[in-house]
Amino acid sequence: MNIRRIWEEVPSDTAGAARLATAIGVPPVVARLLHQRGVSDPEQARRFLSPELSHLHDPFLLTDMRPAVTRLHAAIERRERIVVHGDYDADGITSTAMLQRALEILGADVGHFVPDRMRDGYGLQPATIEKIAADGATLIVSVDCGIRASAAAKRATELGVDLIITDHHEPEAELPQAVAVINPKRPDCAYPEKFLAGAGVALKLVQALLGESEGKGAKPDLFESFIKMAAIGTMADVVPLTGENRVIAAFGLEALSRGPHGTGLEALLEESGLVGKRLDSFHIGFVLAPRLNAAGRMGHAGRAVELLLAKGRDAESRTAARAMARELTEENVRRQESEAGMLSEAKRMVEKSPEIGGPNLLVVAAEGWHRGVVGIVASKLVDAFCKPAIVLAIEDGVAHGSCRSIPAFDMLAALEACSDVFLKFGGHKQAAGVTVEVARLPEMRRRLTAYANEHLEPGDLVPRLRIDAPLGLREITGEVVEGLERLGPFGASNPKPVFSASPVDLVQAPRVLKERHLALMFKQDGRSFRGVFWRSAERTDYLKANRFGLEVAYSLNQNDFRGERTTELTVADVRAPEGDR
Repeated sequence: MNIRRIWEEVPSDTAGAARLATAIGVPPVVARLLHQRGVSDPEQARRFLSPELSHLHDPFLLTDMRPAVTRLHAAIERRERIVVHGDYDADGITSTAMLQRALEILGADVGHFVPDRMRDGYGLQPATIEKIAADGATLIVSVDCGIRASAAAKRATELGVDLIITDHHEPEAELPQAVAVINPKRPDCAYPEKFLAGAGVALKLVQALLGESEGKGAKPDLFESFIKMAAIGTMADVVPLTGENRVIAAFGLEALSRGPHGTGLEALLEESGLVGKRLDSFHIGFVLAPRLNAAGRMGHAGRAVELLLAKGRDAESRTAARAMARELTEENVRRQESEAGMLSEAKRMVEKSPEIGGPNLLVVAAEGWHRGVVGIVASKLVDAFCKPAIVLAIEDGVAHGSCRSIPAFDMLAALEACSDVFLKFGGHKQAAGVTVEVARLPEMRRRLTAYANEHLEPGDLVPRLRIDAPLGLREITGEVVEGLERLGPFGASNPKPVFSASPVDLVQAPRVLKERHLALMFKQDGRSFRGVFWRSAERTDYLKANRFGLEVAYSLNQNDFRGERTTELTVADVRAPEGDR
């Protein structure tokens, strides 16, 4: 299904952008992009374009950081058993590995526990606390989870186990009882950066621990080695890449590109084909993070943690690390195969059944679907049909599902409107999870689709393409390319800019790549650029018939090949002049 998008140009303060361009010496298009992102003050813009580690905030500004650090140092000195409790996604995996490694460096007796998605469920659970306590731990530190785990916290108190919670998810009105609860979203926390990922919060704890330990043998520059892990978790979790997250992402990508790396991370980069490459957010989001996430989706995330913690530079250690990295690739291939089959089946349901495809919200369910993949499939359905989607895997009379939404629809509000139908649910406006008895699926579909039909207008269901600025091909200069690179890394709240150019001609007929993509050659005012139009092979005939005077929406991409760096276009959309559409 190929839905034509509406192009919407982002408004711009032309005069303000011009003043900013003059003040900081950047091309006008770069100043315009900064303005559109809310960066209008010259000093603010300089900090944005040139992030520094000194821009990181004092970790002790986080509420409860001091008691957390004090308790951890006491546990290290007394040789207490510490367990880091993580989560099974890339954010939780990197957070777990990062904190365990820091504690090991400080001499702690420390291990980790990462829940199994199918067996243990999400987050801190009382049963897990009991298991960890029975194994002799006296201190548990959660990362990327725990902010709503009051029952687990109570059980820890009953068993005499101290608990430190570090998390970034929304808290409830009453916080769990613990030695420390570190979360910038606590109502009583004045920390300047509210949107850290779980890995970002864990990094702040590491920063505080190592800073307190510099006189006890910890190297002053050791903290920088943890930035790489934090960057992977931060970008994988799609938090806003502004403020402190931007510093973490920028320096982490630089360190990942430069090396050297520990044995496990080196093996993962080798397996992913990224050694020696200049990494950006694309490599994290579409190459590294999927491999880490696949461990938790298809197998056990503990294997990914073990890989990131792998040590030893001898041949045997390196071979073992490479084997673990290969396992993650194989799990990711299994995930891709499972996802492709589920997505194909789900699309057929939507397209063939008016009951499913007709309403403003899609609900699909089936037995045999893998619970670890339902969220990805829901996201793909949203992309394909521009409607909110819920995908459920049925097992033993219970359906476990993931919900994904469009900007105009508050998914959590919809779930709350029929909360009595679920065994449990939770999430936020754009993504959520549900558990419901199979017998109540028809009622759930009826009530949710009625809610969506009432709250969504036809215009809400038409995809839109954000156009940041017009930029003719002759305007793509070295200075512009350099300025755009300084705007990265790109991600949430700092999207990769999309430009428009017209009229543009195709120099030659489009060439199909791998049966799915198109290789194109564009020309305007004597300037030519190669371009790739991903997943658009079905538009070959359209482009053959409309080769001249095209409007092109594109992003700029730097291609490094055999020591040469060239600028190419990543095509977002192409359309014929108004009268030819």
